[in-house]
Amino acid sequence: MLSAFHPRPIIELKQRDKSKIEAVLAYGDRILVGLQSGSLRIYRVNEADGDHPPHDHDDSKAQDSQRVKVRSADLLREEEKFSKRPVQQLAIIKEAGILVSLSDNHVSIHDLQSFALQEHLEKTKGATSFAVTSNIVEDPSTGIPSIVSRLAVAVKRRVVLWSWQDMDLSPDITEMTFAAAIKSMTWASGTKLVAGMDPGFVMVDIESQQINDINRPGAAGEANGQVGTRFGAVNASGMSYVGMGGWIPKPMATKLSEDQLLLAKDVNTLFTDTDGKALAKRQVPWSFVPEAIGYSYPYLLALQQQSKGTLEIRNPDTLSLLQTIALPNAMLLHVPQPNISLAHAGKGFLVASDRCIWRMGALAYESQIEELVEKSRFEEAVSLLNMLEDTLLKDKQGQLREVLIRQAQFSFDRRHYRKALELFTNAPATPERVISLYPKSIAGELSQIEDKEDEESEVEREERAGNSNLPEDKRSDVRSTPNRSVLGLLKADKTESDAASIRSFPRKGDAETASIRSKVTETVHEKPLEGKDLKIAVNELCSFLVQRRTQVNDFLNRDGSLKMPLLEPKERQPSQHLPEFHFLVNYSPEDTEVDWEDKLRETASLVDTTLFRAYILAKPSLVGSLVRLDNFLDPLVVRDRLYEMGRYTELIDFLYQKKHHKEALELLEKFGKHLDDDNDEKDVPSTLRGPRRTVAYLQQLSPDLVDIILQYAEWPLQIDSALGMEVFLADTENAETLPRHRVLDFLQHVKQPLAIKYLEHIIYELNDLTPHFHQQLIDLYLEQLKASPGQSAYIEEDKERDHVKEKLQSFLRCSSQYNRSRTLQQLPSEDPTFHESRALVLRAIGQHKQALAIYVFALASPAKAEAYCNELYLSHQSASPISPTSPTSIAVASSNNKDPNDPLNIYHTLLSLYLLPPSPHPPQWHPALDLLSRHGARLPAPAVLDLVPSTLPLRELESYFRGRLRHGRATAATSAVACGLWGVRKGREEADWRGRLGRKVVVREEDHCRVCHRRFGGSAIKVVGDGSVVHYGCFEGGKEGLGMAEGQGRRGMW
Repeated sequence: MLSAFHPRPIIELKQRDKSKIEAVLAYGDRILVGLQSGSLRIYRVNEADGDHPPHDHDDSKAQDSQRVKVRSADLLREEEKFSKRPVQQLAIIKEAGILVSLSDNHVSIHDLQSFALQEHLEKTKGATSFAVTSNIVEDPSTGIPSIVSRLAVAVKRRVVLWSWQDMDLSPDITEMTFAAAIKSMTWASGTKLVAGMDPGFVMVDIESQQINDINRPGAAGEANGQVGTRFGAVNASGMSYVGMGGWIPKPMATKLSEDQLLLAKDVNTLFTDTDGKALAKRQVPWSFVPEAIGYSYPYLLALQQQSKGTLEIRNPDTLSLLQTIALPNAMLLHVPQPNISLAHAGKGFLVASDRCIWRMGALAYESQIEELVEKSRFEEAVSLLNMLEDTLLKDKQGQLREVLIRQAQFSFDRRHYRKALELFTNAPATPERVISLYPKSIAGELSQIEDKEDEESEVEREERAGNSNLPEDKRSDVRSTPNRSVLGLLKADKTESDAASIRSFPRKGDAETASIRSKVTETVHEKPLEGKDLKIAVNELCSFLVQRRTQVNDFLNRDGSLKMPLLEPKERQPSQHLPEFHFLVNYSPEDTEVDWEDKLRETASLVDTTLFRAYILAKPSLVGSLVRLDNFLDPLVVRDRLYEMGRYTELIDFLYQKKHHKEALELLEKFGKHLDDDNDEKDVPSTLRGPRRTVAYLQQLSPDLVDIILQYAEWPLQIDSALGMEVFLADTENAETLPRHRVLDFLQHVKQPLAIKYLEHIIYELNDLTPHFHQQLIDLYLEQLKASPGQSAYIEEDKERDHVKEKLQSFLRCSSQYNRSRTLQQLPSEDPTFHESRALVLRAIGQHKQALAIYVFALASPAKAEAYCNELYLSHQSASPISPTSPTSIAVASSNNKDPNDPLNIYHTLLSLYLLPPSPHPPQWHPALDLLSRHGARLPAPAVLDLVPSTLPLRELESYFRGRLRHGRATAATSAVACGLWGVRKGREEADWRGRLGRKVVVREEDHCRVCHRRFGGSAIKVVGDGSVVHYGCFEGGKEGLGMAEGQGRRGMW
């Protein structure tokens, strides 16, 4: 049981004194005692060591003698003629300086200092009880606070109310009538009163004089949601207390807190709020009808009948019995009225019999909590902490956290893993403290569980060593002797058996505590945490660690830095001396300087590494997701463990996440090259065999790791070049941003065709215009085409050589970034393979006549020569900023230009090569005539006639002249049509202009511009097509607002 209070007798009537105590009142250091004789005794209480918990039995005699010398209370005076009848009840109204007494069923008012009678309240004749309250009330009109005291007197079926404001008695006296005689009264608030009667309890609003029944909650069997009956009333079956000798239990009530009351009648109880509404709480499990009830913060008090002589201390939250104090013949319970705060009230409440008064001294709250924890009553300790105010404890949140952690430890030791981990989470406990409860396979070096070899004591080792020297028969006797662990088990069983026999006959008053004691005495499992128990515990640990991992990630970045920097010590408020995540790290409160960032990183590493170990044991399928996500795993632990288990895929993912790329790529190379080895690496999955996984890994590396990429890309290129080139040719940002010069040098070192493939990729697909790459691609093409048998670049198949030749010509045709002079020098002039390539380079240089000569004489291909001219002519015509209006004008212009390399003279140059070839080539009449028939309009007549020999018959030139005439007529017709269209447009514009000259627009003073919304004043204006007017300066900038596109015509504007 808890030792929350210890009784100290402070007033004891001597044997020769025949008086009996009837009423007790305590205020300050004074105690007023009303006697049966009508006398009033005033005592002063002396504070002494007895107010504290009693010391152990081994205290010194000097301390005992010193304690005896201090008198508990001194009798200051006695008013023998205070009343003619026994004093039944006492109360004070301190602000008014008066003492209120009930004697002979009459309420009287006395002076608090002299105790002289001031007034008999005549309206209270026949009174049975009264209740006093004092409250601070703010005046609604002035806002000035004042102390309002009220006295409520129960007179049979009436309640008479007096009130004082500060020291002044109000002349208004209120009377209220009830349905039955009032047996008890308790103030619920400054304006509400709970009255207890035989028919039940009612809530009285003294301001509105409204009386409401206090009903118990409706039973489940009551139909149609009918409201429950009045609490404390006789039920419908007609049961009453007549058959019990006419005894009717007294209705009692006490205020528990600022917004909660407890009503009691017989053994039935009801919790309500200050408005009289029932609360959803179970009844107090009293075994006997209490004589009196009260509330001493934070406990519920119940004084049993005088014959029982016991005081029960209960938790009002859990209703558990915490302490039972034996007080012989006790019949009165008095809790002093609080003056400042309910939290500080009732620490010295009084219990009295007819001959003795005990003052209840309270143990320190920290000691009470520690005692509950030591007795494994954790729920009670948590409840007590939640009820106490923060100012009453040194570190309320820290103590609450420690109690929850110790409760979790208690549950964990008894194999209640889920409950334990939930408590650890709610506490919250640091991950280090929770992880240390597990064996080394989960917690590593942090584990508090020692190995079996370490647990063996040196004494047992010596005994075993000594037994080895004994004879065989003696050794068997020694083995048959139980060791200490076995004796411990037997002792535990014996204790448990004894406790069970005791619990089989519990006291009636402690019936509800039997289940609690059975839980407390539950034995702790001594077998090690292993097997199925370990797996269950680890499963619960996983949930705890995942939650803590999420919390750590809320404060920590991937790189281990804090997301929100901590404030400097000078900038922190007193309430911010600890960071928000302090519950996650393990630190000592004595440390003045703590590296919180480093501590949080350590916690993150511990949580992730332990979660990895837990997943390995209980949830292997989740290991992959853990190592692939951002984590703070310990590389040494994870790497070795995954390799031992053959979890190579997860190992590669983990090394990648931790940026240990060389180690990962070495493993991939080791696994990938053992394709034909059936004896080694049997456990390697098929996904890691071959170069595919290495290629995928290299594709994920950023360009700044190009050294590693080139180092480990060689062996995939040698095994499967097409797959290996995906490292450099993939459509990814990493591949496109690799240093291209280094990649090109590397590929040339491996294989020349790979370098050509890479250059084609970056030039054609990535549009790289670097001249060096363009020239190098040409050099590699030429190297392949020039290579002779026996060289590494030689191409044996003719089809493949033709393909390379076509690629070279295509590249020379489309590229303009290579060195033309160098390329022309590299192309052999006598090799037919390079004739067309030379022509393409000559075209790029601008030597069109030499290029045409190659097509006409070296290649003997008039079709390619004509195509060359067409392409050059059309490209020049489209690129010219001012194109001629007709082919005739071009022909006339070309007749004046004699440059054979001019694109406008390209057809004339080709015709001259046909008709006036260099020696020893003969003239080619047929291609020349075909050229004249198809492109005569582009050849000027004087130039053609100068080239045509006089011996050529004119009929051969008929097609040429017909074409010239046809083009001339077409040009003239086109000019006539264009001229007519221009004339029509001119007429429309003139008519529109004349129409606009007659338009008028009126601009008023209140008109404003549509663009800037300002008035015009004397500014220049412009009229838009729809007749609206804008500022001239706003017109150009406001076309969008006017619904006009850029470049729109000026029709309708002026």
